[in-house]
Amino acid sequence: MNAFELHQPKDLASAATLAGGGGDLRFLAGGQSILASMKLGLASPDAMIDLSLVPDLKAISVTGGMVKIGAMAKHADVAANADVQEAIPALADLAGGIGDRQVRNMGTIGGSLANSDPAACYPAAVLGLGATIHTNKRNIAGDSFFLGLYETALDEGEIITAVSFPVPEKAAYVKFKNSASRFALVGVFVSKGSQGVRVAVTGAGSCAFRATALETALAASWTAAACNAVKMSADNLNGDLHASAEYRAHLIPVIAGRAAAAAK
Repeated sequence: MNAFELHQPKDLASAATLAGGGGDLRFLAGGQSILASMKLGLASPDAMIDLSLVPDLKAISVTGGMVKIGAMAKHADVAANADVQEAIPALADLAGGIGDRQVRNMGTIGGSLANSDPAACYPAAVLGLGATIHTNKRNIAGDSFFLGLYETALDEGEIITAVSFPVPEKAAYVKFKNSASRFALVGVFVSKGSQGVRVAVTGAGSCAFRATALETALAASWTAAACNAVKMSADNLNGDLHASAEYRAHLIPVIAGRAAAAAK
């Protein structure tokens, strides 16, 4: 790992100013991805901007039919929050199933979303619930946020501050996980609420995406059988040593059916 300068701003304005200072600067949220990349020599930033001391980025609130989670809230905090458990049990369950105990006590929702790992869990919740990403500059609809492999709609130096999730009538998240990493080979988040039926898939493509065929099927009949009748194309899906694109295509409706059956 190369040497780098560490900045620890106390407010968002200072963090944004540092980010505009030039050079290769990265934000440090939970560090679960960037630090591993640096150890492997895949990233060598000149400086890191640690957001852990910026106030109000860890707050979690439930008001007006909306769950709002600060960008620096850790996975373990989301999983253990009683208000989240009551309002959107599926979101608390998702957070409690990320990685292992060490990862859940270091990783943050903002860091996960900004990284846009193709097998991360939180992107499925954002798309599956129709969430909104709040930054220091604007609000971004979840449907417009994930653009590709490790690519998002964030501008250079833009900072995620919070995420707002509408409370659904019912929802669930189920993933077929890699037994070693607990990343999703395929993960599916389903919900039914004010935005209709939404089905989001992670682990299968270059980034999380909505499965419109499954949404149509569940809107007609909220059953596992309706999901199992949908045939997903393997085109543009991931294939690797863990699972082929065809296998992932087969898994998506199966996992969606399990999520539909578990939704509450």
